[in-house]
Amino acid sequence: MKIRPLYDRVVVRRKEEEETTAGGIVLPGSAKEKPNQGEVVAVGDGKVLDNGEQRPVAVKVGDTVVFGQYAGSNTIEIDGEELILMGESEIYAVVE
Repeated sequence: MKIRPLYDRVVVRRKEEEETTAGGIVLPGSAKEKPNQGEVVAVGDGKVLDNGEQRPVAVKVGDTVVFGQYAGSNTIEIDGEELILMGESEIYAVVE
């Protein structure tokens, strides 16, 4: 896969949706919520500050991140895989 986001943007692969609940109930496709976690697959070079310096992005490729339910409204498809393009500010946390 060849993609390089610009500035402080990040490309994330959303985690797979859960098929069953903790109680064992199988969910139909329409009842599933999209997960708010994913794996970072590409990052930009960083944000250009007012003084001209560039601040690097705080996440790196391979990190598992948590983002908002409606974050990353820009979805792209590369090699048949749906990815989310979002700004670094839309990421809430890194799961360690």
